[in-house]
Amino acid sequence: MMIYYVYILECADKTLYTGYTNDLDKRLKNHNESKTGAKYTKVRRPVVLEYSEKFSTLSEALKREIEIKNLTRKGKLELIKKDSGISN
Repeated sequence: MMIYYVYILECADKTLYTGYTNDLDKRLKNHNESKTGAKYTKVRRPVVLEYSEKFSTLSEALKREIEIKNLTRKGKLELIKKDSGISN
């Protein structure tokens, strides 16, 4: 069974990038090292994985990716903070 991930990266310029993949480690490596791939992150390296969620279907992952992309920056940061267990 394939597992899909939706993730949020923090780029070197402190911007956030949201994406999906079926191989989180490989995708993170590509974001940081590959000559191809996401143009957005290529010029904002290094990137750090700040958040991820697992899904059993691609359609669930794509739906969640859209939900996260539609969040404000503040909403994404709250999601990251909630996941890390840090409270105000």
